[in-house]
Amino acid sequence: MADLFATEEQAPHAPESAAGPLADRLRPQRLEDVVGQEHLTGPEGAIGRMVAAGKLSSIILWGPPGTGKTTIARLLADAVGLRFVAISAVFSGVADLKKVFAEAKEYARLGRRTLLFVDEIHRFNRSQQDGFLPYVEDGTVTLVGATTENPSFELNAALLSRAQVLILRRLDHEALTLLLDRGEALEARPLPLTPEARDALVASADGDGRFLLNQAETLFSVRFEAPLDPAGLSNFLQRRVAVYDKDREGHYNLISALHKSVRGSDPQAALYYLARMLTAGEEPLYVLRRLVRMAVEDIGLADPNALVQCLAAKDTYEFLGSPEGELAIAQACLYVATAPKSNAAYTAQKAAWRAAKETGSLMPPQNILNAPTRLMKDIGYGKGYTYDHDAEGGFSGDDYWPEEMAPQTFYTPTDRGHEKRIAERIAWWNEMRERRRDDGRKSGE
Repeated sequence: MADLFATEEQAPHAPESAAGPLADRLRPQRLEDVVGQEHLTGPEGAIGRMVAAGKLSSIILWGPPGTGKTTIARLLADAVGLRFVAISAVFSGVADLKKVFAEAKEYARLGRRTLLFVDEIHRFNRSQQDGFLPYVEDGTVTLVGATTENPSFELNAALLSRAQVLILRRLDHEALTLLLDRGEALEARPLPLTPEARDALVASADGDGRFLLNQAETLFSVRFEAPLDPAGLSNFLQRRVAVYDKDREGHYNLISALHKSVRGSDPQAALYYLARMLTAGEEPLYVLRRLVRMAVEDIGLADPNALVQCLAAKDTYEFLGSPEGELAIAQACLYVATAPKSNAAYTAQKAAWRAAKETGSLMPPQNILNAPTRLMKDIGYGKGYTYDHDAEGGFSGDDYWPEEMAPQTFYTPTDRGHEKRIAERIAWWNEMRERRRDDGRKSGE
C-alpha cells in the first residue's frame, strides 16, 4: 500500500547523511541519549515507564524550542513498535488530517498502529482539535502533540482530558555542554573557542539545543588562525534573540515575575525582568501601565509618591522615546521596588465595593444631605449638620453612615512608610469621635 507519509514513517531508521546539518547528524537513536529530559525519559519518568510497559498513551509534549520534542516522539514510536507519521499544524489542514486518519485506519486493519506526531498542535483551531477526538478514542492513532505554548490556554479541554501533558525542561548548562561535546566528537576536532568563549556560546543558546548546534556548525565551517575569545565570538555570531511572544505565555510569565519582584521589594530582580521584557521587544507603555498598577495595588498610601513617579516616567518616555526614555521606566521600576509596601488601599477598595453592592440604595443620614429647597429643609435634610472647620480641632465626629448600617472599617493602614502617620491620624480621630459620643450621651442624661 502506498504511504502518503512514507518519508516521515521511515525517518527514525534512516541513516543520517554525513553532509546533513549537525543537529540532524547528532539526533539521538535511543531515548536514553536525549539530553536534559531525564525526568521524563529515565526509568522513573513517565516516558520511561510507558516504554518499559510497552504501552503508549496519547501525550502532549510542552516545552521551549530546541528541547527535544520531535526527537522524543520519533524515538517513542520506534521503542514501542508504532508506525510514525509527522505533520505540522502550520502547514496542514483538514484535508491532510483526513488522509492521515484514513491511512491509519488501513494500517490498523493490518495490525499496525500509528503514532501521529503533530508539531505546534496549538496552531490548530478548536474545531480542528475536536477532529482528533474520535480517532484518539478508538485507538486509530496514538497522538503525540508538541507545543511551546501553555496547553491549558491553547488546547481544548476535551483533547487535554484524553492526553497526558509532559513538561520538557529548558536545557541547562550541563545538557548544552554535553551537546557541544558530542558535536566535537562527531567532527573529530574541538570548536575554535577559548574556554570562556565556549561558555559564552552555551549561554547564548538560551536553553535551545538546536540553536546551539547550528551555531557550532557555523563555527566548524570557518577556519580561524586562533581560538576566538568571547568578544571575537560575539562579533562573529549574532546573539540569539530571546523567545518572547507578546500575546503568549512568556509575556504573562515575565510580567508576573516583574510584579512579584516589585511586591517582594527585590529591585535587582525587578530590574532584570524589566530588562528581559524591553530587550525582547515589549511595548514600553504596557510595562508603564503595569508599574502604575503596582504603585496603587502594592504601595498605595505607604508612599503616595510612587504613583507620581510612575506617571512621570510615562510622560518622560512619551517625551523622549526609545531608548533614552527607557531610563525613566527603569527609575520608576526601582522606585516601586524599593518603596514601603502596603495593599491596604487595594483591600479597602474591594471591601467597599462589596459592601456597596450588598447594601443597595441605603440613604445617607439626613444631617449630611443638601437641602436646596424649602421642602427638603422642612423634612429634615441638613438638620443638625456640623461644619467640621468650625468644630474643635477641625473635627466634628459626626456619624456619616446610613441609619440602617453600622459603621464599617474598610481601610486599615499599615505601620509602614507614610501609612504609619495615617494610622496615627485615624486613631486620633477615632478617639475624638468616641469622646464626642460620650459627651453627647452625658449631655442627654
